[in-house]
Amino acid sequence: MRTHALLIGAQRCGTTFLADLLDADERIAMNRPTRPEPKVFLDDAVLAAGADDYRRRLFGHATDERVLGEKSTSYIERPEAIARVRALLGDPVVIAQLRDPVARAVSNYRFTRSFGLEDRSLVQALSENLLGPRPWDPELTSVSPYAYLERGRYVEHLAPWLAAFTTSHVCFLEEMVDPVLSPAAVAGVYDALGLETVGEPRAPRPPVNASDGERQELPASLLAELRDYFADSDAALARLLGRDLPWADAAADATTTRES
Repeated sequence: MRTHALLIGAQRCGTTFLADLLDADERIAMNRPTRPEPKVFLDDAVLAAGADDYRRRLFGHATDERVLGEKSTSYIERPEAIARVRALLGDPVVIAQLRDPVARAVSNYRFTRSFGLEDRSLVQALSENLLGPRPWDPELTSVSPYAYLERGRYVEHLAPWLAAFTTSHVCFLEEMVDPVLSPAAVAGVYDALGLETVGEPRAPRPPVNASDGERQELPASLLAELRDYFADSDAALARLLGRDLPWADAAADATTTRES
């Protein structure tokens, strides 16, 4: 019996890297094409077409793989997609990969700027985002390209997905690429998919699809403000997952710097 899996996000958290890692396993077929992401559960049209059409369109290349996996990072922000997923696929495995939300915000900014949608400096964009969201044209993108900070409040987006499905797994980019932590992190993903690991599981190469553009450093004062912004969300996420977050030490260091 085949298992469906959804890699729901979050954006700019190394999900392309994770999808490539899974696609390299002969037991797993990831969606085709890989770009642009399918995002089929953002619209009721997927229900009208039916499950057979979904599998034909995204997995026509599959043969005898045990897992059919789709990566669409917009899903995590769209709770209305949950009902569509359940109606079409039942109870698939749901996987989310996260990273330090400050690092994610910087990557999101650079990604948006590379597409010509952002003309502010990094400092200006993040400082203004602390004051509120920037309007965007939904005709251009399915989700806001400017949600640099809101998108990193992971627990608000993630909790409904974890509650809706029997099997879910949250992994972290920092652990997936760490030479010491990678074997256990990758094994956790395989375990969620119901697949045994072969040999010592390890992420095979650095993350792909990295943001282009000039590197810009954040002032210490702004970094401390950003850590404050994410503090309650990070704490709630740690409680939800029952574990410390990989960036907890960096967040603590920023708070100490601000107080000293």
